[in-house]
Amino acid sequence: MKSSLLLLLCLLSAVSFAQERLIILNEGTWQADNGRVTYFEDGEIVSNQWFREKNGFKIGDTPNDIIMVNPDLIAIAVNWSNIVQFMTPDGTAVTATEDIPNNRKLCSDGRYVYVTSYAHECETTKGLKSFERGFVAKIDVESFSVIDATEVGYEPEGIALYKGHLFVANTGGYAFEEGHDHETTVSILDAESMEVVNTIDTHQINLFGKMSQSGRFLCINSPGDYYEVPAACIILDCDEALDGNLTGCFTRLDYAATYNCTMTDGRFMAIGSRFSFYTNEYTFDYNIIDPEKVMLSHGEDGIEAINIGSVLPDLMSMSSPYGIYVNPYSGFIYATDAGAFAAAGELYQWSPDGTLLGRHKVYINPAHFLALPPSSTDNIRNISGADNLSDGYAYDLLGRRLTKPSGIFIRNGRLNVLQTTINH
Repeated sequence: MKSSLLLLLCLLSAVSFAQERLIILNEGTWQADNGRVTYFEDGEIVSNQWFREKNGFKIGDTPNDIIMVNPDLIAIAVNWSNIVQFMTPDGTAVTATEDIPNNRKLCSDGRYVYVTSYAHECETTKGLKSFERGFVAKIDVESFSVIDATEVGYEPEGIALYKGHLFVANTGGYAFEEGHDHETTVSILDAESMEVVNTIDTHQINLFGKMSQSGRFLCINSPGDYYEVPAACIILDCDEALDGNLTGCFTRLDYAATYNCTMTDGRFMAIGSRFSFYTNEYTFDYNIIDPEKVMLSHGEDGIEAINIGSVLPDLMSMSSPYGIYVNPYSGFIYATDAGAFAAAGELYQWSPDGTLLGRHKVYINPAHFLALPPSSTDNIRNISGADNLSDGYAYDLLGRRLTKPSGIFIRNGRLNVLQTTINH
């Protein structure tokens, strides 16, 4: 075992921080047109205005989601600029789709990009479509045109793709100023036909923000109404929903999951904030959620406090936690602190075992993350001498045997990369 661990340490030294390539969206200040894109590599901030330096123009006002469409294309939803900006992984702008105003969140199957929007009109190749509520638009990434759009609930937010179906969380977030109530539903659409095929009523209002995905499971945050309805979290089983079990396909947890992400082992990590206008105070939850256990036990089991190295005390020391992310390729952990929301924030980086590796100045309201694939994956899979470790088991980079390998792991002396299903 000592020789195996020594080999693993050698492999770990071969996987340098250069394999950590991260894009962070800084939202800036709403309506100030000061969003920025940060590029992080090799344990350092390369640039806090990467997009502008690459292209000679700004990313726009309030970028609020970023996804990898395919190995050659990235999509960014720029909410208040009313564009979906496309670029290559090296930061070079390709084009911007301008027909989806007030766009929110993204997902993709590699051929099409699906976008939620709060707006009531969308220009498509089939003509102008008008809606009473919000909608989901479908962009063809060969022409970068909107080929279809479908009405869902009021102010739809998170969106995920599973088995050819789109799962869309509706918020009703404008209920305080428009003539409708908060939403409690998740709409299910056939991604090909763009028809709504079913609706799940979670009985929890305001399903707001980015949803995380782990295989068939979704983690959906609800901030409540800040008065009578407290923040909560919905864990949803997409398979159960597609089988028609619309009442038993989800579990409500009495924990906030304001910022959540998928870990390399398939669990969710969540920082949750609860705010009450009655007390004018925030309270926080810091949890790791095992969705399979949660669904089996109806929320009685499968939830534990974040217990990875110094991650929890570091998170608790932040002024305003604003995002959390686990690199699906390596397991490195990241989180951001927005501070006072009007000046530069900070990016924290931890190793997979929770060792704090550094804190880095970024820009205003750093919120959204995308890890790029390791640049030298093919080279590190066949490191000289690695074939001596050939017991057939999978190990992580700390020498721990894995039952469900994911991220970067070693099997039979070879370093492998396996990306879990994740909603970036």
